[in-house]
Amino acid sequence: MQKQPITFQPIGVITTPHKKQKGTPIQPYAARDVAGEVHVFPEYRDGLKDLGGFERVWLIYHLHRASSAKLSVIPYRDVVERGLFATRAPCRPNAIGLSAVRVLELDVKSGILKILDVDMLDQTPLLDIKPYVPRFDSYQNSKAGWLDDLGEDRDIADDRFPIR
Repeated sequence: MQKQPITFQPIGVITTPHKKQKGTPIQPYAARDVAGEVHVFPEYRDGLKDLGGFERVWLIYHLHRASSAKLSVIPYRDVVERGLFATRAPCRPNAIGLSAVRVLELDVKSGILKILDVDMLDQTPLLDIKPYVPRFDSYQNSKAGWLDDLGEDRDIADDRFPIR
């Protein structure tokens, strides 16, 4: 298979209180009750129809300030070097982030979703929104590789992954 360029266009922007990487929660569960907003661009707002009633949504976004990809990293929650694809480190070949956030309020007309549990940096470009469906998205008692044996438990980013 020949490599072909893939192009994505943002459908909106995510605003959050996180202005720099250091001190930002590294997953939505660690950002409990941290508020932000999703601002969907006008041409995509009709896609928000029927999203009301979902408690959570998946935000898929561009890690616009991530450093160049590295295939081995020391993840935030560890002190041991790991293969990139066994981590959630931001320095990926395709800088795509994924977070399940809680929806507080949805205004289809203005294209604004008020959300909680934000773990992304301010002004993050939004690529897509998908509803979180517990029946499809939750697998209780799944194994989590090296994270199951983790001795130290960190929830906040430091500056180990330089950002642009």
